[in-house]
Amino acid sequence: MASVKKAAGLATLGLAAALALTGCGSSTPSGNDKPTLIVGTTDRVATLDPAGSYDNGSYTVEIQGYQFLYGFKPGDVTPRPDAAESCEFSEPTVVQCKLKSGLKFANGHALTASDVKFSYDRQVTINHPNGPASLLANLDWENPNRVEVVDELTVNFHLLAENDQTFLQVVASPVGPILDEEVFSPTELTPDDEIVSANAFSGPYTITSFKINDLITFAPYEAYNGVQGTVANGGITLKTYSEATNLKMAITTGEIDVAYRSLTPTDITDLEKNYSDLTVHHGAGGEIRYIVFNFNTMPGDTPEQKLAVRQAIASTIDRAELAATVYDDLYTPLCSWIPDGQAGANQAACETYPLDLTRAAQYLSDAGVTTPVTLDLQYNPDHYGTTSDQEYARIKAQLDASGLFTVNLQSTEWVTFAQERVADVYPLYQLGWFPDFPDPDNYLSPFFTAENFIHNHFESTEIQDLIRQESTEGDHATRVRLLEQIQDLMAERYISTLPLLQGSSIAVARNEVKGVDTTLDASFQFRYASLSK
Repeated sequence: MASVKKAAGLATLGLAAALALTGCGSSTPSGNDKPTLIVGTTDRVATLDPAGSYDNGSYTVEIQGYQFLYGFKPGDVTPRPDAAESCEFSEPTVVQCKLKSGLKFANGHALTASDVKFSYDRQVTINHPNGPASLLANLDWENPNRVEVVDELTVNFHLLAENDQTFLQVVASPVGPILDEEVFSPTELTPDDEIVSANAFSGPYTITSFKINDLITFAPYEAYNGVQGTVANGGITLKTYSEATNLKMAITTGEIDVAYRSLTPTDITDLEKNYSDLTVHHGAGGEIRYIVFNFNTMPGDTPEQKLAVRQAIASTIDRAELAATVYDDLYTPLCSWIPDGQAGANQAACETYPLDLTRAAQYLSDAGVTTPVTLDLQYNPDHYGTTSDQEYARIKAQLDASGLFTVNLQSTEWVTFAQERVADVYPLYQLGWFPDFPDPDNYLSPFFTAENFIHNHFESTEIQDLIRQESTEGDHATRVRLLEQIQDLMAERYISTLPLLQGSSIAVARNEVKGVDTTLDASFQFRYASLSK
């Protein structure tokens, strides 16, 4: 592991002091006179190392502490310069980014083009199974000079396909944090405590104390010069709760100022109707829920039989019932792989596979599949909210009631689930998706290109070629047609994953808290810098 160069005299806020923070504000970690706030969540953090995390809980922490080349201004969905002054094509397959001068990490180390190259190269080198490296599918991985340092403030990214329409969105996504090369290992994940003790942050905040999935304290980094602007508060404490019921109690009693992910639909409805001192904020949608099929281990002796099983499942699950009975219609049926509201969204999955048990049985019969088919279905009870128990109990009930399937339903806590799902342990399993950036490609490339994050052994050069075309197509109408074609083919020939539901972003805050609506936008990032009271 790379040596850790620690700045002398780093000030850290001890855990005891952090625990003393309570709702309604307290002393400010940064020493300024703005009130601090406490945010509560049930989301878990996998790691502070961006190479090993590709989940909403970790990413929410990362956008507070790390700077990116580009990012999203609160209330805006167009990527804007963050650490960069500009990024633009210098050639059809070369994006040149120029950094702002004088940038530093909080430990005093200079942030230069060398750190940018290091950060992207280590994503490719580590290529962690639970990391976001798949977002760099268009980076020329085989080229050792794929990220080229031109000078101290300039880097060139060498791409495979020309005129990538999504690249600025990619550098503003979970794969894009700029890391201190004097702190992070180039070849393996760096422990959280080393990152915190080395003060290796350059975003709007530094992390001054960290106890994973318990308590994290953030202090404003006064030297931050980026797209999120001036921090509107004196610091944030992030408190993690094990259950949604505890999170609800914390926001109703004033223990916390903001509850962001995840309250149950029943709790949200109750809070909206019965608590006049609280505001329920509804933001843009984009979250989706779906089932993944492992093409190697799912039932079926041949590829044709495996497809028939997927088609039959697609014809059996009642999305509308799930949305109504489990989520009080706060989620809506998702009928294709790109959700409603995004360019190119269509109804391919529902139109190809309407709810029809007769057709489901025919798919299996035509392929010679003996029924009932035993399905080993795995879900996670803590990462996507406690309603996952009810959601997957209903899915099991629907499949069992058809007479075509017998479902063995099992649950696994997230830390183990994340490791086992990429190790071929689960033939069918639950996942959810919180988009990395507001572009329809983000519902396709991470799922269906080579080396994708799902690791379910799905491969299709036909789909990959179409994804490459849509992601580089500058004409909007042509791109929409390509996006629709991808979804149509996915429904007719493949069904690598089965889309189920889509939801909106919801946060509950005390009435005196400002800035929630500003950050709860379609960029799908919850930025603490916007919050104040």
